[in-house]
Amino acid sequence: MTESSSPPLADLLHAAVTTVGGTERPGQTAMAQAVAEAIDDSSHLLVQAGTGTGKSLGYLVPALAHGERVVVATATLALQRQLVERDLPRTVEALHPLLRRRPEFAMLKGRSNYLCLHRLHEGVPQEDADEAGLFDPFEAATPTSKLGKDLLRLRDWSDETETGDRDDLSPGVSDRAWSQVSVTSRECLGASKCAYGAECFAEAARERAKLADVVVTNHALLAIDAIDGAPVLPSHEVLIVDEAHELVSRVTGVASGELTPGQVNRAVRRAAKLVNEQAADALQTASEGFERLMELALPGRLEKIPEDLGYVLMALRDAARTVISALGATRDASVKDEDAIRKQALGSVENIHQVAERIVEGSEYDVVWYERHDRFGASLRVAPLSVSGLLREKLFEDRSVVLTSATLKLGGDFNGVAASLGLAPESPQNPEGGEETAPRWQGLDVGSPFDYSKQGILYVAKHLAQPGREGGRADMLDELAELVEAAGGRTLGLFSSMRAAQAAAEELRGRLDTPILLQGEETLGELIRAFAADARTCLFGTLSLWQGVDVPGPSCQLVVMDRVPFPRPDDPLMSARQKAVEEAGGNGFMAVAATHAALLMAQGAGRLVRASDDRGIVAVLDPRVERARYGSFLRKSMPDFWYTTDRNQVRRSLAAIDAAAKAQGA
Repeated sequence: MTESSSPPLADLLHAAVTTVGGTERPGQTAMAQAVAEAIDDSSHLLVQAGTGTGKSLGYLVPALAHGERVVVATATLALQRQLVERDLPRTVEALHPLLRRRPEFAMLKGRSNYLCLHRLHEGVPQEDADEAGLFDPFEAATPTSKLGKDLLRLRDWSDETETGDRDDLSPGVSDRAWSQVSVTSRECLGASKCAYGAECFAEAARERAKLADVVVTNHALLAIDAIDGAPVLPSHEVLIVDEAHELVSRVTGVASGELTPGQVNRAVRRAAKLVNEQAADALQTASEGFERLMELALPGRLEKIPEDLGYVLMALRDAARTVISALGATRDASVKDEDAIRKQALGSVENIHQVAERIVEGSEYDVVWYERHDRFGASLRVAPLSVSGLLREKLFEDRSVVLTSATLKLGGDFNGVAASLGLAPESPQNPEGGEETAPRWQGLDVGSPFDYSKQGILYVAKHLAQPGREGGRADMLDELAELVEAAGGRTLGLFSSMRAAQAAAEELRGRLDTPILLQGEETLGELIRAFAADARTCLFGTLSLWQGVDVPGPSCQLVVMDRVPFPRPDDPLMSARQKAVEEAGGNGFMAVAATHAALLMAQGAGRLVRASDDRGIVAVLDPRVERARYGSFLRKSMPDFWYTTDRNQVRRSLAAIDAAAKAQGA
């Protein structure tokens, strides 16, 4: 449909908002208009839309009105499901009479999210089955075991499901059970070679996406589509990235590589029966050399690849290349399900070859480091120093891109986030994004319908001692206990480490009668449900709670941050990025560490006010937010709460909030 024949955007937005039972808000209207203009002139838009704005409709309505195919990429499963199960059906229904067409929509995820019928009916290839102690998992797993029950339920579900999407199975199953009935893209035989290709759930999802006007996917699949050069998303004219503050992290994850002794040993076992003895022995020998070296590996960045590691990686690379050639040249009809085993072995060995070669080549744009995990042992990792160039080249060409989140302005402007995405700085002299060769973009903050200055208080405990690296902050724990007691529970505790969260939970459980829930003691979903159900309860945890909790009402009236969540000083990737900025003449601390912390603090503070009648306090138990020079940058990144460092005022406010909640029966 052409622009001239489309109904006015205001009419479309009104119809959509009315249908979902909402209220039109100025911020939502401004966002919809800006999205429409960006799409029409093929430019790019960064739009910050606070909680309660209704940003989903703010981008869906103008995108559907434009009439071209749109891809919406989100970071979380919750938002994907909200879009496909609630927002899109209602919006399409509302706009249908005005547009005189009914846009189609579909969900698309990575292949491993879909049930594989070949795996389900033919079983796990022998190498994986042997590792799990299950030659045929459906026969070997006892019906009364957790794994056995999960597998039997998956088999029954396969006859009922129309999508084969793991997230449509409720209740869910363990990762171990799902791994028995799913494959990665590297392991997939391909529709033309698979006996179940015509019924494949993953292929059906891709076909639905090709026919849809709106395709809802995730950041990881968007990154794979951009990086790998083999398109997995259908061609599209408009890309909308929701929860865009997560994009750089997700793209970095997809663009990273890892080698572990266990991973290499699995590849050896998978390939050994399919290639000649000489090729298998070479890979085995290289694997043993790698394992011996990793036993001595110390955590930390490798600015220069040590000579012994270089030799081992070259041996792995060369042996893997030989095995890859052999896998393509030999066939053995006597091997049961030989194609599936061969495909799986090929995927494993190709990954080893790819990562080993990448590290050996030693790009100045990569960071290489050792990690050591208490449970899984040592690993060798490689990640891009920056993904900004990759995003500038792959994301912003040949389509209009809208990036939106509640937290895109850090320290008062969009430049920090824009730089991480490969966009030139925005300035008053050149508001469309800097150099002529850079992608044109505009930043827009549409605010929030909430009155943050009247609904919340930002309290910084400036009287506390500055946190040190050794931990053991007795004064912080005293302050925390007093705040929780004054609030009558109702506290979400956001900690910079799991160790700190555990220590605080243990301490307060000994001091107070208030129930303390701790991340890791139950599934996150169960913890959040329990927290929301009982206003007297507190929930303590780390990273996923900073961004993943939506509990409006009296159950969450105090959000506490134990300290500024800077990256660990020994984080190899963050340290390398900070050093690179400094070598280029910039402020590495502000560009990397402070920006990272500001984003998390903005997300954390956003947990407090989730509805128009919410009231409460965000308490930061780190005096640096008041005392340090970068403190104002951190404060400007958070919602515009009323600000104080007066501990007595905060206790009086908490007592008043608690009394009001009790009067309302909460």
